[in-house]
Amino acid sequence: MTISLPKDVLYLIHKLEQKGEAYVVGGCVRDALRGVVPHDWDLCTSETPQQMLELFQDERVLKTGLKHGTVTVLLPDGAYEVTTYRVDGAYSDGRHPDRVTFTGCITEDLARRDFTINAMAYHPHRGLLDPFGGAQDLQDRQIRAVGDADKRFEEDSLRILRGLRFASTLRFTISPDCSASVHRNKELLNRVSKERIQVELSKMLLGDGVKEILLAYPDVLTQIIPSIEPMIGFEQRSAYHCFDVWEHTAHAVACAAKDPIVRWTMLFHDMGKPACFSEAEGVGHFYGHPAKSAAMAHNALRDLRMDHDTIRKVVQLVELHDLPLPQTERDVKRLLNRLGKSQFCRLIEVRRADILAQTSSYRQERIAQADRALSRMQKVIEEGQCFSVGDLAVNGKDILAAGIPAGPEVGNMLHYLLELVMDQAISNDRQCLLEEVQRKMRRIKR
Repeated sequence: MTISLPKDVLYLIHKLEQKGEAYVVGGCVRDALRGVVPHDWDLCTSETPQQMLELFQDERVLKTGLKHGTVTVLLPDGAYEVTTYRVDGAYSDGRHPDRVTFTGCITEDLARRDFTINAMAYHPHRGLLDPFGGAQDLQDRQIRAVGDADKRFEEDSLRILRGLRFASTLRFTISPDCSASVHRNKELLNRVSKERIQVELSKMLLGDGVKEILLAYPDVLTQIIPSIEPMIGFEQRSAYHCFDVWEHTAHAVACAAKDPIVRWTMLFHDMGKPACFSEAEGVGHFYGHPAKSAAMAHNALRDLRMDHDTIRKVVQLVELHDLPLPQTERDVKRLLNRLGKSQFCRLIEVRRADILAQTSSYRQERIAQADRALSRMQKVIEEGQCFSVGDLAVNGKDILAAGIPAGPEVGNMLHYLLELVMDQAISNDRQCLLEEVQRKMRRIKR
C-alpha cells in the first residue's frame, strides 16, 4: 500500500531520520488508505522531545505537549505534531495517562491506541506498519479495539463515544466484542467531561451511519441524556407513524441535512411525547409536546455545555417543528420576520426530515407543502420584499425627525409600518411611510 506524502512531511521524516526513526501515524494513515485527503498529518519518532527541539532549532517550534512527548513544527504549508514513541502509564482519571514512558519501539506506541484503524503507521520507504490488522478492518468496514476493549475503555472512557462516532461518520460496524464492551462499560462515561461528550455527539450526529448507531446504542446515549429513555419502545398509536418514538427519532435524524443545528433538533423534537401522551378511541395524541420537547432540549443541551447560540436555535426549532407551514407570501414574510432566512430554511428542513420518518402513504402531499413554503420564501427573498424593520425605506432617525419622541415609541412606529407593508396595506416607499407616520400621529392626538 502506497501513500503519497506532502513535501513538508517528507522533509520532517528525512530530518528526524538523520539520527532516529519516524513515521506518519494514526488518523492520517487511516484516511489516506481510504482515499480521503487527511486534514492533518501527525508523525511519531524515536527522538525525544529535547532531541527534536535541537533538531528543529532552525524552525519555528511550539512546545505544545512536552510532558507527553509532543512538539508542533511550523512549516510553510502547515503545522505538524511530532510525538515521541511512548507507552502510557495508568489512567487514574479515566481520561489521561498519569505519566508516559518514552520508548524506542513504534509497535509499543501503536499498542496504546484506541482502535486498530487508528493504530497504523506509514513510512515512505518501509511502507505500512500494521501490527493489529487495521488495514483489514478498514477493508471490512469495522471498528475494533486494539487488544482488550474493556481495558481500552477503562483507560479512556471517551473512547466509547469515539467508537460510536467513527462508526457513524465512516458508516462502519462495531465488532461484536467491541460492541459488547461498549454496552458493558457505558457507565464509565460518567467520568468524562460534558464538553468532550458534546463534541463527540455533535460529530456522531452528522455521520451517514447515525441511524444505525442511534438504534443500536440507545442505552449508551441514555447514559448521557437520561430523557432519551422514555422514548425507547414508546408506541405512538397513530396512522401517521410506523415507528415508536425513538425509532422515529433515529430515522428523522438520518433524513435531515447535515447541519448540526438541524440534527440536534431532530434528536430532541419528539422527546416530550411520552410525557404528553393521551389516547382517545385507540388513537394516540401528544398535545403540547413541542413545548415540552423544547424545554427538555434546553435542559439537555445546557447540561452538555452547548454554546448559547446553538441552544437558542435548536430550542426554537423544536418548539416550532409542528407549526403549520406558511401557505401565503404574507405568512412567509411574518415567519421570516420571526426567524430570519437561515432559521426559516432550517425549519423547512426539520419538517421534511420529520415527514420522511413517518408512514410513507402520508408523505407526498406534506413534502409538497414544505417545498411550496420554501419556494415562496425564495420568491420573497429574490424580489427583495420587506419582512424586517431593516428592510423599511425609513429608519429610526426618520421617525425622530417626523416628531416621534425618543424612546420605545420609535420602535413601535417602525413595527407598525412593517406590519402595514407586510400586509400590503401600504407600499415600502419613503414618502408613503412618512405620510402614514403623520396620519398615525394625528389619530393619536385626537
